[in-house]
Amino acid sequence: MSEIEKRAPSPKQSRRPMPEQDPKRRARNFEEVALGYSEEDALAEAARCLSCRKPTCQAGCPVEVPIPEFVALVKEGKFAEASQKIKENNALPAVCGRVCPQEKQCENGCVLGKRFEPLAIGRLERFVADYEREQAGRQLTPRVSRLASNKKVAVVGSGPGGLTCASDLARLGYAVTLFEALHEPGGVLVYGIPEFRLPKDIVKSEVEYIKGLGVEIRTDAVIGHLFGVKELMSDHGYDAVFIASGAGFPMFMNIPGENLNGVYSANEFLTRANLMKAYLFPEYDTPIARGKNVAVVGGGNVAIDSARVAMRLGAEHVYLVYRRSLEELPARAEEVHHAGDEGIEFKLLNNPIEILGDDSGRVSGLSCITMELGEPDASGRRRPFEVVGSEFVLDVDTVIMAIGTRANPLIGNATPGLNLTDRGYIAAAEATGQTSLPGVFAGGDIVTGSATVIAAMGAGKRAAKSIDAYLQQPRP
Repeated sequence: MSEIEKRAPSPKQSRRPMPEQDPKRRARNFEEVALGYSEEDALAEAARCLSCRKPTCQAGCPVEVPIPEFVALVKEGKFAEASQKIKENNALPAVCGRVCPQEKQCENGCVLGKRFEPLAIGRLERFVADYEREQAGRQLTPRVSRLASNKKVAVVGSGPGGLTCASDLARLGYAVTLFEALHEPGGVLVYGIPEFRLPKDIVKSEVEYIKGLGVEIRTDAVIGHLFGVKELMSDHGYDAVFIASGAGFPMFMNIPGENLNGVYSANEFLTRANLMKAYLFPEYDTPIARGKNVAVVGGGNVAIDSARVAMRLGAEHVYLVYRRSLEELPARAEEVHHAGDEGIEFKLLNNPIEILGDDSGRVSGLSCITMELGEPDASGRRRPFEVVGSEFVLDVDTVIMAIGTRANPLIGNATPGLNLTDRGYIAAAEATGQTSLPGVFAGGDIVTGSATVIAAMGAGKRAAKSIDAYLQQPRP
């Protein structure tokens, strides 16, 4: 064996890379960055699976996808069947394959990853879901556990948690109506995650699959305004309600200048760009600031998404201002890497103290101060402290605040007897989603605060089991 052959990685060591658009090209378009596996890529990657006798990957999946079983089907070239296997537990495989943090979940538990790179479970999930949709055609084969029930369930919010709960309950034979406040279903999947990470046609296809299970979806239906949670049960005949309305109220820093023209919350900025398709202006008549120099404040996935959208809208310079270091940055490493390749400039260990404006009331700069890290705080991350005398000004004309969200108070205020936390989120049991009201359950960001898509899906799945158990109890 030659020295080159000795040094070459074995198939078990290196996983199949994901084909991607060139960074310079993709930084100026909204086409999907990751191009997806080919059949050859999928087969080669699946072949890396060790077929463990005691697999530990599935334990890391909040929706309990049967990972060993679907990967085994990929090995056999049964791609559509692999997708169907996933959908026994997860109705959104094409979404999860794109946006779930697999590196912290299923892939983190992969035995192969103890010595080499873990199996690319998320990439395989995306591949089989795309294959079924594009090559094999959609196969609606819902598995119904019981005969059709005469009981009805209302699901409030059509984000990942609501869609998951609705699909699971429909499979169990319940009549499910899903109420969505916006004009399109999908929640954060359509208004929050950019097209280049999650194409909206993908979301639409997944939603159509769920509708095919028998779920009715009503858009432009603001629960708490149209009618309340209790009225859904007392006046409209629903036997149970699951609240998955998310936590979409933006947060600001309360620093001088936040009322200037050119200051956006990430929620508004991304909603305009994604759901309202401002990036296609003037084809879609949605205005949005196209700043020349843009500062995004924050370090999570929403901040990274906002920065990358701003770049694609034509910005010459985009700065990501974050008060901690790269080690503490909460965004996915993959998205951080993509952002860096696309030209986003990371202003780490810096914190805004004032947004500056010109005589016309528009943003003209962002005053910041340098930070240094001390001992860990309650979050487990090192607490940042200001460095006295280190102030400086970034020359920007647009500022996007992406520092988190809080609960919309509409449902809580309109529902007497529904207990809330001191931060305004719905108080619900983690394991079941049960709230203080009989027959009313809740899960996802409206309970936990901002979290991941898959965490909300896990809450929806747990709630569906609890609602089923509740509805199967004998009633007086």
